Order: sequence, then C-alpha cells, then structure tokens
Amino acid sequence: MDSLDDVIRRSGADAYVAFGSSQNADIRYLTRFRTEDPFVYIKKPGEKGFMVIGQMEYERAIRESIAAVMTRGEAGLLDIIKGEPLKHRAYARMIANLTGPRIILPASFPYGIGHELESLCEVTLDPGSVETTRAIKSNEEIDKIRSVQAATDIAMERAISLVKASRPIKGVLHHDNHPVTSEQVRSLIHKTLMDYGCHAIDTIVTCGKDTALPHALGSGPLMESEPIVIDTFPADDMTGYFTDMTRTVVRGEPSVELLEMYNAVREAQDLGMTLVKHGALGSSVHQAVVDLFAEKGYGTNTSGFTHNLGHGVGLEVHEQPTLGPAGGALAAGNVVTVEPGLYFRDTGGVRLENTGVVTTAGFDSFTQFPREFILR
Repeated sequence: MDSLDDVIRRSGADAYVAFGSSQNADIRYLTRFRTEDPFVYIKKPGEKGFMVIGQMEYERAIRESIAAVMTRGEAGLLDIIKGEPLKHRAYARMIANLTGPRIILPASFPYGIGHELESLCEVTLDPGSVETTRAIKSNEEIDKIRSVQAATDIAMERAISLVKASRPIKGVLHHDNHPVTSEQVRSLIHKTLMDYGCHAIDTIVTCGKDTALPHALGSGPLMESEPIVIDTFPADDMTGYFTDMTRTVVRGEPSVELLEMYNAVREAQDLGMTLVKHGALGSSVHQAVVDLFAEKGYGTNTSGFTHNLGHGVGLEVHEQPTLGPAGGALAAGNVVTVEPGLYFRDTGGVRLENTGVVTTAGFDSFTQFPREFILR
C-alpha cells in the first residue's frame, strides 16, 4: 500500500492538503485529534504533517495530536485576514503560502477554498488515498473496535432481555404493565452504551412488516410473534471508532415462512464468515451468499437479499473495503461486517450482522453475542 508520501510524489505535488473537523474520518486518522472546529492539515513528502489551528486549541493539540501543530497566527492567517475579509480566500492564500505551487486535495475538500486555490496553485484531486490506507487497521485500532463491540454486546443483551421478559397482551408485548416500544428498546441501548463511554445515533428497532425496510428506524409497540430487527452502530466517545451489529428476534411463535428465512440468513452468515480471509475477493464472498439464497428460492432484486453482504468499519461506520459486487481483494487487518438479510413486504425482514477482522486464517469475529431467534 502506498504511503501518503508516495501519493504526493507520484502526483508531482509539493504537498497534500486537507480541511475539516474530526468529523472527517481522514483528518481524524491523519492527526488523531478531536475537535468540532475545522482546521487545515498539510503534509509534504519526507516531512511530518502539520495542522493549523486556533490558539485556544494549541496546547491540547500538542499534547494529543500525532501531527505537528501551528497556530493560525504563526501560519500568517491573521495578517492575511486584515486585507482579505472573505474567509475562504484568506484560507486559500494561507495554504498557498505554506505549501508551494503544486498541491493535491482530497475529494472532500471544501469547494470555496478549493476553487480559490485553483487560481493560486496547480491542483490535483486525490481519489481517496487516505481512505484506502485507513482500510488496513493497526493492532491498536483493532483493539479499539473490539472494545466498542464488547460494549455493544452488553447493550444488545439488555435490549433482547427486555423483549424476552415481556408478556403478550392482545398481541402487544408488555413489560411492567406497559407496552414495550421501539423507542424504549432504542433508549435502553443508547443509555447502556453511554455507561461504557460510547454513543449511538439512529439505532434501528423495527417490528413486523417494517422489518422489510432495512433502514427504517421503527416506532411504536412491539408485537407478539412478529420479527424484531435491532441494528445498532455505536462509536467510542474518545477514539471515534465504530462497530456495527444486528440481531433479529421473535417473542412468541414465528410463522413457518419467517423461520425458514431466519435459518437461511443464519446459514448465509456462517458461509460468509467462513469465506472471509486475506486474499479473498469481496465480490466472490458476496456472490457465494447470493448463490446460497438463490438455491433456497430467495431473490436478490427489489426483494430478498437487497444489499451488499458487508462493509468496512473504522472511523466511519461504512468505509472500505466492500463485500459486494464491486468488492476487491480483502487483506489482513481489514475490519468488516458480515450481514446477510432477507426482506419481503408481506412477511417482514431478517438480518444478522457481526463485525470482525480479516486475518490470514479467516474471520475473527468481535461480536460474541449469540444468535437466538425465538424468545420463549
């Protein structure tokens, strides 16, 4: 894998420039710094990358970031602003002064500053070199994701225990004489994750025919003998690393169709986890699951298995590599999900999802929570 230095030299540029807050996964990766305020990052070949930030964050950045640190004043921005009040133009001039005449920008670079830079420098667009580098996780990164998954297992256990402890009243699941709702289960998951220094947004808790919509959030009471899909993808508050996990359960007796779907999805997940290893093509692993579902009479178009088998996980919940039709070779150190699903409007949906790391021996699943379908 090419280093960022290699990418810069090959492009003929003097420097690589990025701009954003730590919500930008590439910038978080390059600096390991956490802040909501956007800043400039510059990397010249053969030199340590440096960040240009406000004075207020200077001391903290020196302590926490792996990049060198320069204040906006030291970078000349405050003097430039005196004669150029438009911020995007001032930033462009500052960057041009710090880099040289040829620069490479990521596709996520802000348009306003980038457009202005085109009048000051020769600009080349980087196709995603940092994102590609991020796909191979270090042992430290793997440990961080494994830690988030351990907390997620606990949150999932508490959520499913609540469903399991419920009792049906006229087809609606109740606990402590109140209906159990999607909102209640979602809140329990989020509160549990907070106890472990993690946070989740938009956790999916769907029931019945809503489970046929893979990314519906879900609302209202949970029902007896209907599928309940719980999909949560939290991140660690401090490190920013994600995991991703899904379980499908039924409190009561599922229909024959639903039970057959679940068994097929579980078999498909087992197959996918068996095939994931260093050197395997993501497209081939995905196709093997497509073929398995086809053998069992399930489609792969507008219903049935309608999405990729999996995706990379790291500082973004969806990143490289891909376990889908466009998926390339997997490599040791990739952290990926294996998440087959089946979705039919008249029956509902079933999805199972584990996150783990690709190794030379196979797939090391971080997800340890069991796959229990029927809760009695």
